[in-house]
Amino acid sequence: MSSRNNEQKEKAAFSSLIPIFKFIKPYKWVVFSALAALLVTAGVNLSLGQGVKFVIDHGFIAGSQAQLKQAVLVLIGLISLLAIGTFSRFYLMSWIGERVSNDIRKAVFDRIVTLHPSYFEENRSGELMSRLTTDTTLLQSIIGSSFSMALRSALMLIGGLAMLLITNLKLTLVVITCVPLVLVPMMVFGRKVRKLASSSQDAIADISTYAGEIIQNIKVVQSYSHEQREQQAFALETDKAFAVAKSRIKQRSFLIAAVIFLTFSAISIMLWVGGNDVLAGTMTGGELGAFVFYAIMVAMSVATVAEVYGELQRAAGAAARLLELLAVKSEIINPTHPLDDTLDAYPESAAIELSNVTFNYPSRPDVSALKNVSLRIQQGQTVAIVGPSGAGKTTLFELLQRFYDPANGAIKFHGIDIKDLSLKTLRDSMGMVAQNPILFSSDVMHNIRYGNPDASDELVYQAAKYAHADEFITSLPNGYESFLGEQGVRLSGGQKQRIVLARAILKDPVILLLDEATSALDAQSEQHVQAALEHLMQNRTTLIIAHRLATVKHADVIVVMEQGQIIATGSHQQLIESNPLYKQLCELQFNKD
Repeated sequence: MSSRNNEQKEKAAFSSLIPIFKFIKPYKWVVFSALAALLVTAGVNLSLGQGVKFVIDHGFIAGSQAQLKQAVLVLIGLISLLAIGTFSRFYLMSWIGERVSNDIRKAVFDRIVTLHPSYFEENRSGELMSRLTTDTTLLQSIIGSSFSMALRSALMLIGGLAMLLITNLKLTLVVITCVPLVLVPMMVFGRKVRKLASSSQDAIADISTYAGEIIQNIKVVQSYSHEQREQQAFALETDKAFAVAKSRIKQRSFLIAAVIFLTFSAISIMLWVGGNDVLAGTMTGGELGAFVFYAIMVAMSVATVAEVYGELQRAAGAAARLLELLAVKSEIINPTHPLDDTLDAYPESAAIELSNVTFNYPSRPDVSALKNVSLRIQQGQTVAIVGPSGAGKTTLFELLQRFYDPANGAIKFHGIDIKDLSLKTLRDSMGMVAQNPILFSSDVMHNIRYGNPDASDELVYQAAKYAHADEFITSLPNGYESFLGEQGVRLSGGQKQRIVLARAILKDPVILLLDEATSALDAQSEQHVQAALEHLMQNRTTLIIAHRLATVKHADVIVVMEQGQIIATGSHQQLIESNPLYKQLCELQFNKD
């Protein structure tokens, strides 16, 4: 029963390679050219055996220098043709491997960037990176090299056996009798190689994830003096990966060694039988030489097939992981017929309206992040949202940008359900400034222009000035061309926040979402950022998650949230007098009244 299950798993693994061929299809003429070169080289290889026979029988044994010269020239001509064909085959197949692996890598990345955020809560970034890099590189090696070797070896195996039959039937039967002895270790060790190959890829993904996390949080590691501890922990991870790789290499080594031993043992037996036939005069020396040539060709082909078989099993595992990722569907679906053109059809409608919205995070299905939330925000209003941690404030922002869809209820933007708007139109209408600014590993210009990739340099400079960022940017070594390091590590918190604000100003959104944009800043940085925010908030609908009293006081409406529900709305003074929680928050978080 278990052997049948193993066979089914093996067939399923290899069947995962079939969909990869759709990436090869656009380059079918290159494939046909490579196959033509492959057929030529296979034909020439098979002809070489007859060349060897001709040289021995008509050159050496006949004792004719002229015939020997003629035979050698023919042989050199065949070898030259073989070299040209091999060059063409290798170049074309390698080109296909590189091209297809890049296409697969692009397809995987295109799928990753469109997936719903909850997918990344459940899947490690290191594992996704491993699929994007290691697995696609493995497929490139298979398509560009191993697959070509397998085809060539298969052709040489079939052609070589045919030539063996033509040359000498009795010796061919000796060789064929040994074939099952070669196939047995291929099946036994090959299955073990496939299982260990999958485990090896998983171990590499674990290493990438661990190293990435430590490097990303290096200051925390060093502040706790955990360098040696992390070195030891990483060494354990690499040792685990090495142990799996060692087992895989050991099985592959057994496979290759067993195949080589058995095939060349068969050739040795065949030489003994053939040598006796030559001594008995029933076979010429040239026939034996040609037979030995074809027998070695068949042996090498079997050995190559055995080696490539293990590679194909590794590729099958990599292909399965990539196809699994390509098959993932985003839970946030773009409407087939969006109503983007009707956004201006309801001028009197609220900018944002939530009706009985309930939502549970997929990773925490038993806990409601929002419960029956209803809220109406008019165009141009500034609305402050306050409440303790875990009240659902940030969740509200994520639903507005449709990173998640509510389980119940509806969210409308200018009178239209956001599910009926294209994701691009909805998200282009909103500008998010988070508490922890996110910068890319690039220069200042790229980070600001991310808000509007088509903006001119002048507009970027203007946005930076409005964000109170131009002064410190121009003091950087290369100004706007200065590289900021990973996640903007070369800037202070206030400087990073102002770069992000400049990005939001350049985007020029209709709705502004501010998630505690100043709570982590010192007084001087906050003053700069607050001045930039005042400019950014002009003539916009603004939602602010804030703990700072100065921001809350000037809001048109203050929304108090607790445990995923809105418990009160009103002005600052109204809530101070009527809502105990708001009054407590003011006393604890603002330390002012």
